Amino acid sequence: MIDAAPAVQCIDLRHSFGETRALDGVTFEVAHGEIFGLLGPNGAGKTTTIRVLATLLPADSGTARVAGFDVRRDAMAVRRVLGYVPQQLSADGTLTGYENVWLFARLYDVPRHQRRERIHDALATMGLEDAADRLTSTYSGGMVRRLELAQALVNRPRVLILDEPTVGLDPVARSGVWERVTSLRDQLGMTVLLTTHYMEEADALCDRVALMHRGQVRALGTPAELKAALHPGATLEDVFRHYTGDVLASQGSFRDVRTTRRTARRLG
Repeated sequence: MIDAAPAVQCIDLRHSFGETRALDGVTFEVAHGEIFGLLGPNGAGKTTTIRVLATLLPADSGTARVAGFDVRRDAMAVRRVLGYVPQQLSADGTLTGYENVWLFARLYDVPRHQRRERIHDALATMGLEDAADRLTSTYSGGMVRRLELAQALVNRPRVLILDEPTVGLDPVARSGVWERVTSLRDQLGMTVLLTTHYMEEADALCDRVALMHRGQVRALGTPAELKAALHPGATLEDVFRHYTGDVLASQGSFRDVRTTRRTARRLG
């Protein structure tokens, strides 16, 4: 890793699904220790960008780096320094909390002699030690999300990517998840890249945000800068509407609606 390199860097990323241009020259950087938000309506390109950064999808063109590693040429190195929590649930309700994190320790190839300590540390960080031996099917929605964070933390990543991490959660559970995420940045210096449709979350938690629309970054800056540039008294929701011409209730395609509702239903 090159210390001077940004934690995350995207340069002119482009990708199409058939005739649909999902990414159209996406460019931004995320500094080390920053909480950075990707905002925009469904179909804006947020999840496609995250999938490229997580080495799950090769971009048609452009450059993406995580912790200085090129996602195309150094995919394995990227996976060793990255934690990823997708919008779709990744925890198995038929396993205990401990077993779920153990499975991810195996997937991340955590050395055998370190696994027990890493698993306990990840569960403790998320406040799940007392629930570690319970079946995940008995967890509340907020606990499930914290368990998924523990799964992503077991390899001690430098960069944590979260795709709609609080979708389907009630306000109390959402607040609990964000308290944990903020503590990761404050205590461990971890870089966090997230997507969210909750503008109040982005306003309160993100150091900077990039507002995406139709595969492009339309605005980039701190929430305060973006609001001040629009007009006095503007909210981040006003900024969203200004750059997208859309409303926050927009749910995108049928597949987007189905995915969001399924996740919300499983979180209870």
